[in-house]
Amino acid sequence: MGNESALGEVDAVGGVITDHHPLDLHTLGLAGCIDRLTGPLRQQGTTVRWDTPHWGIEIPADCASLLYQSAREALSNAFKYAGAGELTVQLAAVGHGIRLVVSDDGTGFDCELALSGKNHGYGLRLMSVAVHEAGGTVSVSSKPGQGTTVTVTLPLD
Repeated sequence: MGNESALGEVDAVGGVITDHHPLDLHTLGLAGCIDRLTGPLRQQGTTVRWDTPHWGIEIPADCASLLYQSAREALSNAFKYAGAGELTVQLAAVGHGIRLVVSDDGTGFDCELALSGKNHGYGLRLMSVAVHEAGGTVSVSSKPGQGTTVTVTLPLD
């Protein structure tokens, strides 16, 4: 997926990736909307790879919106902290749900410290609360020097 149309429409403000246009799931689809968010990463030299074996699955708007917001958080963190050379976004059907995986080869971090620290991890914690309230799961896997993988799985009921 290219980012030509995203240039100038998506940028990073204070390290947070921001889309200046309303979320248009109907026209762009979920993958297209998430791909727009990768523009700032591509501009800083990160190679973005896509794996989307979910084609043909109907994703309800509320579920798609939550996956989009989760992707924005994961991509913002990658942009702001990871220094990644390569990032992979996967959107796939699993069982009776949909899974989003954002994985980078960046600097990584100590998950336990970040998720329990007073000055860090608020975005990941808020994302986790929202996903859990929707009946889904969040997994964050990272180690210093070994990159980060954020996995969000939501039911499609």
